[in-house]
Amino acid sequence: MKVYTLSGKSGTGKSFQAMNLCNELNIESIIDDGLFIYRSRVEAGISAKRQDTRVGAIKTALFTLDEHRNSVVSKIALRNPDSILVIGTSDKMVEKVVKRLNLPAIYKKIHIEDISTEEDIKTANRQRIYQGKHVIPVPTLELKRDFAGYFMDPLRFFRGGIFGGEHQHERTVVRPTFSYLGRYYISDSVIFDIANCVAKDSPAICKIFKAYANTSPDSLDVKISVGIRRGYKVWQAAEDFQRLLALQIETMTAFNVVRVDVEIKSII
Repeated sequence: MKVYTLSGKSGTGKSFQAMNLCNELNIESIIDDGLFIYRSRVEAGISAKRQDTRVGAIKTALFTLDEHRNSVVSKIALRNPDSILVIGTSDKMVEKVVKRLNLPAIYKKIHIEDISTEEDIKTANRQRIYQGKHVIPVPTLELKRDFAGYFMDPLRFFRGGIFGGEHQHERTVVRPTFSYLGRYYISDSVIFDIANCVAKDSPAICKIFKAYANTSPDSLDVKISVGIRRGYKVWQAAEDFQRLLALQIETMTAFNVVRVDVEIKSII
């Protein structure tokens, strides 16, 4: 296993640049802020951004707790990636993480200044200081339930594959618990897009007209209006779609779905 490290001061855009770096160097896994991310999926760990205090966040990022550390070590052994990128605020920090997780010797050390312009670093720093925004280097759709109620806007620059694909540039911006700025939400357009994806796998559903979501921490209340194809049992089709939509929203956004109301607007 080749171990790469990416280090730089907090708020300089390391996580934001991590996915580009993984594409360029064909790195298939990441260790960032207490998480093990394998081929764009959060496989194990606890996010430091989920902690109540900065001290707690630092301890989590360093895998101080044995249970946390052991779960990640086990998952890394199971996935056995060819390469891994360890992200930290300094060379000393990434070296500690590598040692704590029993990873091989570092193959190459990379610093944020090597891959990011001075203007990019300033922009990232402004977002961190004035807007409290943090980034996790996985697409929104792959985040786990650990982040229920803690999302902000996904930054989608291009559509495409995540690891090994062209033009992958989706990052997920979250606001950590210890940053007391603003409220958390998921946009209606995200729910609408997910509903359309689910509809493609639901033969009875031929159109999504509208989707609304009322969010609060750890819960999501969804209202959706659909068109059903003639010839299907309306009630059964609506129930099947309701269950599948709730499941996929939870899987793809990590919000806890407490209610899904399906309105049948037309038979088409």
